[in-house]
Amino acid sequence: MSLKIRKQDALNYHMQGQPGKIEVVPTKVLSSQLDLALAYSPGVAEPCKEIAANKEDVYKYTSKGNLVAVISNGTAVLGLGNIGPEASKPVMEGKGVLFKKFAGIDVFDIEIDEEDPDKFIQIVKSLEPTFGGINLEDIKAPECFKIEHELREKMNIPVMHDDQHGTAIISGAALLNALELVNKKINEIKVVVNGAGAAAVSCTRLYLSLGVKKENVVMCDSKGVIRKDRPGLDDIKMEFATARNLTTLTEALKGADFFIGLSVADILTADDIKSMAKDPIVFALANPNPEIAYDLAKKSRPDLIMATGRSDHPNQVNNVLGFPYIFRGALDVRATEINEEMKLAAVQAIANLAKESVPDIVVKAYGIDKITFGREYLIPKPLDPRLITTISPAVAKAAMDSGMAKKPITDFGAYHQELLNRIGIDQKLMSRIIDRAKQNPKRVVFAEAHHLKILKAAQQLQDQQIAKPILLGDKDEIERLIHEHKLELDCPIIYPRKEHAKVDEYAGVLYKKRQRKGLTYRDCQQLMRDRNYYAAMMVEVGEADALVSGLTKDYPKTILPSLQIIGMAEGVERVAGMYIILNKKGTYFFADTTVNLNPTAHELVDIISLTARGVRFFDIEPHIAVLSYSNFGSSRGEVPEKTREAVRLAKLKHPDLIIDGDIQANVALNTEIQRENYPFSNLVDGGANTLIFPNLAAGNIAYKLLMEIGGAEAIGPILLGMKKPVHVLQLGSSVREIVNMAAIAVVDAQLHEQNDHL
Repeated sequence: MSLKIRKQDALNYHMQGQPGKIEVVPTKVLSSQLDLALAYSPGVAEPCKEIAANKEDVYKYTSKGNLVAVISNGTAVLGLGNIGPEASKPVMEGKGVLFKKFAGIDVFDIEIDEEDPDKFIQIVKSLEPTFGGINLEDIKAPECFKIEHELREKMNIPVMHDDQHGTAIISGAALLNALELVNKKINEIKVVVNGAGAAAVSCTRLYLSLGVKKENVVMCDSKGVIRKDRPGLDDIKMEFATARNLTTLTEALKGADFFIGLSVADILTADDIKSMAKDPIVFALANPNPEIAYDLAKKSRPDLIMATGRSDHPNQVNNVLGFPYIFRGALDVRATEINEEMKLAAVQAIANLAKESVPDIVVKAYGIDKITFGREYLIPKPLDPRLITTISPAVAKAAMDSGMAKKPITDFGAYHQELLNRIGIDQKLMSRIIDRAKQNPKRVVFAEAHHLKILKAAQQLQDQQIAKPILLGDKDEIERLIHEHKLELDCPIIYPRKEHAKVDEYAGVLYKKRQRKGLTYRDCQQLMRDRNYYAAMMVEVGEADALVSGLTKDYPKTILPSLQIIGMAEGVERVAGMYIILNKKGTYFFADTTVNLNPTAHELVDIISLTARGVRFFDIEPHIAVLSYSNFGSSRGEVPEKTREAVRLAKLKHPDLIIDGDIQANVALNTEIQRENYPFSNLVDGGANTLIFPNLAAGNIAYKLLMEIGGAEAIGPILLGMKKPVHVLQLGSSVREIVNMAAIAVVDAQLHEQNDHL
């Protein structure tokens, strides 16, 4: 099922807060008069003079080397056609976000009000001093061919029209691997291309570069087969016109080995697929719906290898596998263009990566037992963290070998680490968790469904098939909110105050648990009318898989019912709360931030154990710093002594754990300080990614300060140590935070089935 996007949700996403999706952030400190004088007048004159003397120094003193322009005139925007440059801006901003997220590349989007190709070329050419590369986007054919060709000729920086080459590169890699699986030679296959736009033409040209014979290609457009005797053909279509006596797509497909569609939905029939050669390869890339439905195509030919543009089918041909990493490699060697050799290097790198053993982090993200090269895995998954360290170096090397590189890489080992450091391989952490959740959605009960934020989050969870929401609250009030806000929720709504039989049943279970701990049966009946108690009991008796609550109540009041009903996991003596802190430097884990007020050294060891397990839940190996105001005994006091003892005990309990302390927070994160002053530290190689605070006040203050003034995104608090999945929201959480927490709860529930949980 494809992802459902509601109009108002999309508009709100772009409108709320600061309009749009991007902003400019200074990379230098600007906190004093001296800083301002260095950044602008008079200090800025010095780099200006250096660049005037040597233009190449612009890469040394400005952001040009990591800055790409995403440029459009709005003449072919998505499937919307010629909607104009202003209307194309959301797409261009979105492309900029992908550049930044996947490759650490900064982007200015530029929308140009000019359809004349010569004038457009002149405008873009004049922008060369500003940018390290140009990504052309959503420009209609045939003008896009002329525009890209002339800009590549006239400019000395990389220029690529991604609509043309992105799909070509990704599908080219998939084709090579598909042919290998069916043992066919590329120079012998018969190819049918449906579509004659920018992507179709560029795909075909790339396939020819890979070895397809031109005489074996038949291209079709909306009028049928493009034949040499058809009047009025432009130069582009004449390039691929055939002399064969074929008229229709159906005729062309008979005996064909490979079909690629970049056209319209449902143009192929089952009979068309059946008429193809043995082991046919079909890339039906029309979006959102392919040229033939995936299930129908597979049913018609069991020997079929198929790819689409959709994420809910195997072999998704997604341009995000290519353009961020291609530009990354081109920028890093200061390439003067993206040539054929560089594109072919990207094809080979993508194809080869699919044949390598897939890391557990990727397998878990997609919720399947194993991912191996084969008919349903021709190309890597978009969340594979190896893409940047595979494709970018291959493109960079091809640029060097073909004479395009003005700044060759001399140490590819160091370059590999530089690529990882640019974006941090953990940026995709929540994407992986959400994708894992989608593979096996679980029943998540929300105890505060009378709140609109919960209902909006439940709608997203339902639409994206992340979870199966169960809503607790007054049914009439909830249905009124659903109707008033035009939601389309289709999930159980339960009002505990009216579930008399179930309240009595649950009260009996609670009474058995708490009858010797001060509760009467009547007390239990009364408690079961409380939504948090009712929700916890649903999880306890197996009528829900996970509980999410806490949006409107203080943390202690929310957690108490779950502790009384569900309790802590076997062998756990206390629970703890952990936050995930995301910022441009990486992903960090903070604990305990919500539960334990002033733990002893022995209690800190319990927190360390729970936190290490929690970090590994996210497929990250913990490097733990136990924090203090002291560095390795430099100060005396209760906190340094407690944290030192906790580290000693933790090392005895977990000898393989990477941990150190007592240590100050800045030293724990700064390996240069450690190397200079504390070279014996266990954290000296990579620094800490997991911070254990000496008490609740320190942890709580730290994460809240980072959220408010440090620009960090916080995910949590994640409750560690419960017997079953219970996760407590921060008071006043956003819809996004609720969705993230629910996704974590679903994966936690999945792993509870395997006895490997938070």
